[in-house]
Amino acid sequence: MHNILDYGAIGDGATNDAPAIQRAIDTCAAEGGGVVWVPGGHTYLTGQLTLRSHVTLNLVSGATLLGSLDPADYPEGALIQADGAENLAITGTGTIDGQGVKFMREDRTYIYALDRLRDFRPRFIMLTRCRNVTLRDVTLRDSALWCVHLLGCEDVLIQGIRILNDLKVPNCDGIDPDRSRNVRISDCYIQAADDAIVLKARAGYDELGPCENITVTGCTLLTRSAGLKIGTESHGDIRNVVFDSCVVLGSSRGVSIQLRDGGNVENIICSNLIMRSELLYHEYWGKSEPIYISAYHRRPGRKLGRVRHVRVSNVLCQGENGLFIGGSEDSVIEDVALDNVRVEIGKTSQWPGGLYDRRPYGGEDEVGVYAHRNAGVYIERARDVALRNVRVAWGERRPDYYGPALECHDVEGLELAGFQGQAAHPDRDPAMVIE
Repeated sequence: MHNILDYGAIGDGATNDAPAIQRAIDTCAAEGGGVVWVPGGHTYLTGQLTLRSHVTLNLVSGATLLGSLDPADYPEGALIQADGAENLAITGTGTIDGQGVKFMREDRTYIYALDRLRDFRPRFIMLTRCRNVTLRDVTLRDSALWCVHLLGCEDVLIQGIRILNDLKVPNCDGIDPDRSRNVRISDCYIQAADDAIVLKARAGYDELGPCENITVTGCTLLTRSAGLKIGTESHGDIRNVVFDSCVVLGSSRGVSIQLRDGGNVENIICSNLIMRSELLYHEYWGKSEPIYISAYHRRPGRKLGRVRHVRVSNVLCQGENGLFIGGSEDSVIEDVALDNVRVEIGKTSQWPGGLYDRRPYGGEDEVGVYAHRNAGVYIERARDVALRNVRVAWGERRPDYYGPALECHDVEGLELAGFQGQAAHPDRDPAMVIE
């Protein structure tokens, strides 16, 4: 047990305690491992901390690590980072506060603005090529950028943590498993302006392999972007993913699969979900689609992978738009089944609707957001799609741009079993449009 106060930490919220905390971590690692103890009742101002193998950083209740506002205190660009470490953990019921809002330049009412090329923002927790990682019970507050980024990590357990980010800070994702394997995320509460939990396979890291064997269970997610997301960074394969028993609120999209690059997305199960989406300020991607599955080119002429083998079951969702499944001529969505899904669509926000959103998008027409009547379920360029016991219901407020219950274009092998629903305006539109 290594108490950071014994290594010179002050805990007055003004003195930079990073050197003292780092000495405790390094000594603990040099002695073969153990616990670095962060006592309660203090606020410890700190810049970057580097975790070591076999070290647990434990924050006692009432202890706060407060991120510095000086960019010079982040030589690796993250508040807490590790590279190539194993058997490391961050635990306890204390708090890590990144002061993210103070890195913002301007409040534009619905989102903070900043110069993305000039303004510095540290990541919160950045773990690269680490094995046997545990994050449990801590509260992570006010991240300025991605909160928990796992790049090329293996055997990760994230359980019972709270992420409380400002709902106007751009790019403050909750948890980002990126080319990582065997990751379990459970029983977490995440509040974030950007994607709450998002799986990635970034460019430039092919040696780290795919992102695979990921489970997310029992989480409550409040976000202005997507609640449970795969992509858009999909330069490698993303596969064997389970999203189960989660609640998603306030989002621009509930479940979102956005293939935009050369990797493949396959073997995805989404089950036992309750989701509520809404239209938001236009800088947020998404047009209130509770379920969104897509494969579009990020840039013209580049190779595009495939989305296949997706199962969605036992879902109750509400939104201002319907479900969306859309592929491309050279990347048709394959083998998707929706079973026991109810979607209720109705106008609830001030923002304009009658739109679909393909951003980021580099197709021939180069239009990311385009006008189109909103269907209860919209499908284009897909093969072997099954809608079993799917019900479309419309709310009381039905703008003119609401259309049929089901609209399909270039869909091969469509199975309908127990599909229920009518057009939003049955005196004008048919219940189904299949071309």
